[in-house]
Amino acid sequence: MGVLALQGDVREHLRALERVGARARLVRRPAELAACDGLVLPGGESTTMVHLARRFAMLEPLREAVRDGLPTFGTCAGMVLLADRLLDGTAGQETVGGLDVTVRRNAFGRQVDSFEGEVDVPVLGGSGFAAVFIRAPWVEDAGADVEVLGRVEAGGASRIVAVRQGAVLATSFHPEVAPRGRTGGEGPDDRLHRLFVDELVTTDVKGNR
Repeated sequence: MGVLALQGDVREHLRALERVGARARLVRRPAELAACDGLVLPGGESTTMVHLARRFAMLEPLREAVRDGLPTFGTCAGMVLLADRLLDGTAGQETVGGLDVTVRRNAFGRQVDSFEGEVDVPVLGGSGFAAVFIRAPWVEDAGADVEVLGRVEAGGASRIVAVRQGAVLATSFHPEVAPRGRTGGEGPDDRLHRLFVDELVTTDVKGNR
C-alpha cells in the first residue's frame, strides 16, 4: 500500500492507513509504485502535484497503474487528479484520469471558505461523516458507471462529494483529518480508509508489502 508523496498531506494518510491495519509506504518513484497493491493520492495542490509527477517520471506510470486497475483513493486534489475532465483548471492542466467524472476545481471557494460539514455516506453505515473541506472540488457530473456515495448542499444544489468507480474511490473532502462523527464515539473517523483497504484493494495489504 502506498501514498503518493510528491506534495500534500501525506503523513496523515499514512497514519490513517496504519490505523486500519495496512502497511503503508511513501511513493515517489515508478519502482515504488510498481510494488504497491493500492495507492492514495492525497490532498494538496493539484497543479504542483502534476508538475512534480512529470519531474519524477511518475505521470505516465500513474496513468497506466490506474488504467490497469490499481485500487486508488483520491482525496481533494487527489480527486482532481483522478478526474477525466476538469472545469476551472489552469490552462492545459493535466490529470492522471481513470474516473469518468467532470470535476470543478476549487468549487467551494478559497482557503478562507474552508468548512466542516456532515456528509451522509450510506455505504459506511452508522452516523454521518464529519467531512473537512479545504479549497475543495466537487463532481459536476458523473458517468453511468460511477456510483455516487455522498452529497452536500451548496450553492442551492446537491453537490457530489464522494464517488466510486470500480477500484477507484474519491472524495472532495479530507477523510484523513476527519474527527469521529457526532454519534460515532471517540477517535479519528477512519471508515473511508477502511472501506478502501477492505473492499477495493484486492491483495493482502496486511501482509509484507
